[in-house]
Amino acid sequence: MPTLSEIAVEASTCTRCRLADNRTNVVFGMGNPQADLMFVGEGPGAEEDRQGLPFVGRSGQLLDRLMRQEIGLTREHCYVANVIRCRPPGNRDPLPDEIEACSPYLEAQLELVAPRVVVTLGNFATRRLLHTSEGISRLRGRSYPFRGGHLVPTYHPAAALRGGGEIVAEMRADFVRAKRLLAGAAP
Repeated sequence: MPTLSEIAVEASTCTRCRLADNRTNVVFGMGNPQADLMFVGEGPGAEEDRQGLPFVGRSGQLLDRLMRQEIGLTREHCYVANVIRCRPPGNRDPLPDEIEACSPYLEAQLELVAPRVVVTLGNFATRRLLHTSEGISRLRGRSYPFRGGHLVPTYHPAAALRGGGEIVAEMRADFVRAKRLLAGAAP
């Protein structure tokens, strides 16, 4: 199997879907390629598209703060990726064919990083990895078996920025759940 770096190079010239037409940068992923903890979000926003890195805007600042405060880790200790690699026009939701076109990249990242705990951020990542149509509000608050480890669904940081303190509190609880699973606690 190719390395993450080789797959990132391949993704950098991807034209599998219409999103390639308007992107500035492919946002492949970042972090520790041997991380025990992986975060999977939806897709790049405007700032991510500009910089070519995931979660670098306001949502990323909240993600970093919650990671540090509730898990005691920084991005250097985790791996951060998205369901899709290119920004949808106007930050619209990704379409099913766009998600499908990017699936091989996400699958390769999951396979190569092989995290013990995956935290999905929002509906699109959670639905894609759990193969469900249930919404995040119903799925969060517990963990699920996933590839020999655990998956912990939580809200997308952008939802917390819009929704306020209650959503942030629920995200904090989910991050604590991920921390306990990383420490080997029962789900």
